[in-house]
Amino acid sequence: MNTAARTFSLLTWLLLAGCGQSNSGTTPTSNSSPAALSKVPVGIAVAQTSNVALLGQEEVAGAKIAERYFNQRGGINGTPIKLVFQDTGGDEAGTINAFQTLITKNKVVGIVGPTLSQQAFAADPVAERAKVPVLGPSNTAKGIPQIGEYVARVSAPISVVAPNAVEAALKINSKIKRVAVFYAQNDAFSKSETEIFQQTVKQRGLELVTVQKFQTTDTDFQTQATNGINAKPDLVIISGLAADGGNLVRQLRELGYKGQIIGGNGLNTSNIFPVCKTLCDRILIAQAYSPEYKSKINTAFRSAYRDQYKKEPPQFSAQTFAAVQVFVEALQQVNQKTKINELPLAELRAKLNQQLLTGKYNTPLGEISFTPEGEVVQKAFYVAQIKMDADGSNGKFVFLK
Repeated sequence: MNTAARTFSLLTWLLLAGCGQSNSGTTPTSNSSPAALSKVPVGIAVAQTSNVALLGQEEVAGAKIAERYFNQRGGINGTPIKLVFQDTGGDEAGTINAFQTLITKNKVVGIVGPTLSQQAFAADPVAERAKVPVLGPSNTAKGIPQIGEYVARVSAPISVVAPNAVEAALKINSKIKRVAVFYAQNDAFSKSETEIFQQTVKQRGLELVTVQKFQTTDTDFQTQATNGINAKPDLVIISGLAADGGNLVRQLRELGYKGQIIGGNGLNTSNIFPVCKTLCDRILIAQAYSPEYKSKINTAFRSAYRDQYKKEPPQFSAQTFAAVQVFVEALQQVNQKTKINELPLAELRAKLNQQLLTGKYNTPLGEISFTPEGEVVQKAFYVAQIKMDADGSNGKFVFLK
């Protein structure tokens, strides 16, 4: 492209972006370029409303901290990033709409999201067809990276994380023999996670005494809780989301269950504290992040989060921070090879995707990298136990040694 043609292309794209115009249902043309803007747009497509918002709100917090942190340090070699937020809600249709808007109207270079694996299976193919790189901040179900070459995740697969919670429960109580499992049958992640939990239970020679199903939209769990308690389990494992999972915990305790409870990744948020209050106490949850991890960037992230929210940062915030970080550092590498203001948008997206898969990143999660398929490679994992105050107004995750 000659200089005159490139200048015309950039000015035209700037005018379209400034007026909010887009060609709905189409991908950006190869002549588009993010250089026409003073900031590089990165999409954040997470659940800000619906029952999934308890998780998505933590992701928004992590993303905003990352935006400030990296822009204060020069952004992309002097050009700041601009996070563009689209609310996915809690379903697949909302996620698809959010992805399409980010791709065709906001013309982002890449997307961090969505919140749920169920949403990822629906919306990630949209980005794959448009050749827009996606980083899942909390998509841990089996099969996510296999959606396509433009799909990766910073969230470790549940097959790696979940078994640690069972091991921790057995260390606390070696007499555990009987296990009851509860899972949300309408959620892809919960179905994937419960398979791992059930497999781990059997591998450890424990007896799976009952499997109870529910919906993420349920609020009444009396039948499932009663059936579970009647099976006389020593350990209960719950795979669901924060709202339904927290309510299930509360109703199990209210009906008299006194044994150990393991919560899956969907319960891995302090937002469940107002749901089950004092009855959240002692829940075990495997973790892909610890605020106590020693590194310069985690210290900075932890300090920024505590200053703003007056509590320790949760896993979902840390993972979303890490996803934004990967995009920023990969863009910096692309810019060193070819100035991003000299690349058409389609070409920049392709180069960004290639670069992010080959890099190593020192994130709050520890050092991570990716397989060629887009699966995150992470070394350190943890287990935390919830400790609630006596009045149930506050709680915290205590990391087990």
